[in-house]
Amino acid sequence: MQNKIDIVSRERAVESHAEIRDFLEGTIAEDAPIIPVSAHHDVNLDVLIQAIEDIIPTPDRSSSQPGLMYVARSFDVNRPGSRPDKLQGGIVGGSIVEGSFSVGDSILIAPGRRVQSGGRATWDPIRTTIESVKGGGIGLKTVHAGGLCGIATPIDPVSTKADELSGQVMAREGELPPVWESLDLDLKLLEKMVSADEDDAGEVRPLQPNEMLMVNSATATSVGTVSSIKGASATLQLRLPICAKRGSRITLSRRIGSRWRLIGHGSIAG
Repeated sequence: MQNKIDIVSRERAVESHAEIRDFLEGTIAEDAPIIPVSAHHDVNLDVLIQAIEDIIPTPDRSSSQPGLMYVARSFDVNRPGSRPDKLQGGIVGGSIVEGSFSVGDSILIAPGRRVQSGGRATWDPIRTTIESVKGGGIGLKTVHAGGLCGIATPIDPVSTKADELSGQVMAREGELPPVWESLDLDLKLLEKMVSADEDDAGEVRPLQPNEMLMVNSATATSVGTVSSIKGASATLQLRLPICAKRGSRITLSRRIGSRWRLIGHGSIAG
């Protein structure tokens, strides 16, 4: 996108277009379209949207698919000192990636709450209902995949304060993806670590037994210990469980000094 064409002459805009083309030469984006735009005056925005749709088609978001939401935030909206009869339930916010949800739906949020019993920790999905939905600041009856939304529930707001439920997954009963406490992964490691400093982009060495890695799946983050390695596959024991579909993409980061550095990705095999 070549923006702000309204603040330069036609000749300078054409010259800038050529400079962008020269800059992209030899890269993966060499043949990408360059679309001149004036966002301030709504010029060519329709052309930009059409190009995005042609190159990156909108995925199928049919409401016939099971509803699935990645929880990115959770809130307690009650002010300190609120009267008990005025308290509101917890709010979860995030992105619906499949299907739809409606006011009144019975839902599960997983992995859910940590329950300590007999010296062993288990995770219990939170069962609740949708009381109201907002998207783009507008109250809705039904919300579909695409974009962000906020969902009000009768959950105790203590459970949702300060993003307590961030990284969890919301779905209807019987439609929840598996909850994984260990992951069997098909791996693809990078050749070099990702770094803004070219001198700091060292080679990625193979995984080691008992090595600790940071694992990201959608909005969820956990730490996993490598328990076994076989070729391009590995098994990780997770410190915090992750709710995700089989085949979902995850990313792996290794601790280098005081930072976590991206070293590869994988898919959940089981």
